[in-house]
Amino acid sequence: MYTKYTYRVIDLALWTRFATLNFFVIILAWVCAYQFLPIQWLRIPWSPIALIGTAVAFVIGFQNNAAYSRIWEARKIWGGIVNTSRTFGMYLQDMLTNEGARNPTSDDELKKEIRIITYRHIAWLTALRYAMRSPRSWEIQLEARTNQEWQILPPEKKVAFHTALEGYIEKEDLKYLENKNNKQTALLYLQSHHLRKLKEMGIIWRFAFLKLEGILEELFTLQGKSERIKNFPYPRQYATLNRYFMLIFILLLPIALVPQFLDIGSKIMTEHDVLGKLFHWLSIPVYVSIAWIFHTMERIGRSSENPFEGISNDVPISTIARGIEIDLLQNLGEAPENIPEQFPENNNVQF
Repeated sequence: MYTKYTYRVIDLALWTRFATLNFFVIILAWVCAYQFLPIQWLRIPWSPIALIGTAVAFVIGFQNNAAYSRIWEARKIWGGIVNTSRTFGMYLQDMLTNEGARNPTSDDELKKEIRIITYRHIAWLTALRYAMRSPRSWEIQLEARTNQEWQILPPEKKVAFHTALEGYIEKEDLKYLENKNNKQTALLYLQSHHLRKLKEMGIIWRFAFLKLEGILEELFTLQGKSERIKNFPYPRQYATLNRYFMLIFILLLPIALVPQFLDIGSKIMTEHDVLGKLFHWLSIPVYVSIAWIFHTMERIGRSSENPFEGISNDVPISTIARGIEIDLLQNLGEAPENIPEQFPENNNVQF
């Protein structure tokens, strides 16, 4: 019986199989060249290779730390959006009352106002996640062969934005958004205008209005932080040079590794003739292991640089936003059939 750990190992092997095959071809070509061609003189001492490997390891470590910091910050931002959204939903239900209204409205009218604002907040979540999934020129991991093969696509790539907004925003608001580039910001403006209108009607007490405006201010702050990560990439000079350094190390390594195994094999021949003649073939699994480790570490950092791109290593903002949506609708008392289901996992990946 396969465990989840086994499936993770299998997925990792499949994720890196094309690079692993390339490494196998590279080292096989060098071993055959040393076996059948008179190029035993072509070798590099271990010292420069060790220096390059150490430098590459440091740069990869720096890249991975920076990438992890970006993805962890993005997760904290969206955790803040979860908490602030829940607080906003609670405030709306308890702060919209007829206590100070000059012309009291019916309970149904109050529920309607709460519903409109709550739905508009869900529309804001939808607009924000679609904005975070919009492509940037430096986001290329979604085009990787494995992602294309496994159809790693977030919900935002499968459903049009206007389709996702259906039922959550009124026609007038939708018309207002048409010529706005930053639709999530425009929706928060509409929220503020609506709250001010209710305050002028006396449905929202002045202190409650300030509290609700404070929630909108916090949402603006969290939105801005999320947009900052989205619109400012991991510096290209680090990402590009790091990959080149790793490739140089991987390409130079066989010229030092295979001669080393040949030398060891020649010493073994004094006692074990057959083993000594074949010993240099052991450089193949050793090289593939070393190259695979360096390449995989570099690729992990590269695939984590942009936490909103829409690949398997990203922050699952679609799942987070849908979770908030479900919570808000359930607390509004919506019928179960009107509450959407959580986005399904794709190849054990949440989006």
